[in-house]
Amino acid sequence: QVQLVESGGGLVQPGGSLRLSCAASGIRFSIYNMAWYRQAPGKQRELVATIPSGGTTTYADSVKGRFTISRDNAKNTVYLQMNSLKPEDTAVYYCNAENRILASYNYWGQGTQVTVSS
Repeated sequence: QVQLVESGGGLVQPGGSLRLSCAASGIRFSIYNMAWYRQAPGKQRELVATIPSGGTTTYADSVKGRFTISRDNAKNTVYLQMNSLKPEDTAVYYCNAENRILASYNYWGQGTQVTVSS
């Protein structure tokens, strides 16, 4: 019924760039707060960036100045532009949608692998 599908991951060299996409269906996208999380091997899942339905974007300190989150409500899609990638950015990246009115309406994608290696 509700689907979040991530794409755009892959293998890149340090200093390279990737753009991740998350396409949503089955929700009224415009009223959902969107976010990107990541989970590296042996680590807990961590919040990377958020872009609320009607608010200010936020970033983890580790990616600030390198990553940019954006959304296109007409396409029901949220993006994560990743520049100046480092090996420590290697992780599975997940998108998350949270209803701004009722936060219990909360959904996750299956994830996309990002590997940064020389």
